[in-house]
Amino acid sequence: MPLIDVSVPIRRGMIVWENDPIRIERTMAIASGGLVNLTELAFSVHTGTHVDAPCHFVDGAPSIEAIAPATLVGPALVVDAAFVERWIDAAAIDRLALPPGTERVLFKTASAALWDADGFSPEHVCLDASGAEALVSLGIRLAGIDYLSIGDTDAHRVLLGAGVVALEGLDLRRVEPGAYRLLCLPLLIPGSDGAPARALLEPISS
Repeated sequence: MPLIDVSVPIRRGMIVWENDPIRIERTMAIASGGLVNLTELAFSVHTGTHVDAPCHFVDGAPSIEAIAPATLVGPALVVDAAFVERWIDAAAIDRLALPPGTERVLFKTASAALWDADGFSPEHVCLDASGAEALVSLGIRLAGIDYLSIGDTDAHRVLLGAGVVALEGLDLRRVEPGAYRLLCLPLLIPGSDGAPARALLEPISS
């Protein structure tokens, strides 16, 4: 089956966190007499589709290179959380009725529409601490969401403190809820609190 790219393109004018600038500059061009075409990038490691390392919210915790790649590759369940208006709390997790044995869950929410907004919206759907605690209790190893943050500060600390990988900034607008195989590999940036990633989904036949 074809792979579905659920990554957000890194480009000028893209939605980013407030006060989190992005620069893409062609510093050498063949058309201008350069030997090659050469582009420089400057942006936060939490730009677009990215993975949070535990040390992003937990001081002294492991950085991005400590995340096992196997955690980011494997069966994943895309769930329809469009009914959530703001916080994915424990009651919302209970309503989603995640099947036993689910290890990776990707939340498809109403925030998908925010990718077409003029700028960053702080009022996006995400986890609160109770929702994060519910995921930990279910044995979830990876939680992903279709906007720039998986949850509030407390939710991050719960997830990252428990070793749950946070995958943020997905574009799930073309993805139907269901079972997929996730392939997501963040850039290897030793010591970093996060890293940009390319994320792909492969439908799993029922």
